[in-house]
Amino acid sequence: MTQESKAMQTHKKENPQVELTRDEPVFTPATDIYEKPDAVLVMCDMPGVDEKNVDVTLENGVLTITGRQDTAHRDGLELLHQGYRTGIFRRTFEVSAEIDASKIDAKISKGVLRLVLPKTEQAQPRKIAVASGD
Repeated sequence: MTQESKAMQTHKKENPQVELTRDEPVFTPATDIYEKPDAVLVMCDMPGVDEKNVDVTLENGVLTITGRQDTAHRDGLELLHQGYRTGIFRRTFEVSAEIDASKIDAKISKGVLRLVLPKTEQAQPRKIAVASGD
């Protein structure tokens, strides 16, 4: 198997028609991709993002993941220094026809987005029974 799964490849260029309307930094989330016989598993690190602020879409074979960090403001306190920048996480991938788009599952927990992209029945390996020739 090659470095990038045949079923899913990193989209090399952003869609030029998509422009974000907020003036915030955009980060590429660290992402691990695993392939199992029946699915592709994608795990993206998006600290500070919860289920209300994450968007996963699949359109024309392109999977787009976008997450916005919540900027927490403490009541009665003024922020003097922030040790990290907040912004938007965004990543796109090309998805092959081997993926069953209707069964994609997404969950986020503790800043890690977990996507399960099931393979179509035709793309899954199958064991073929061999009968005796007698």
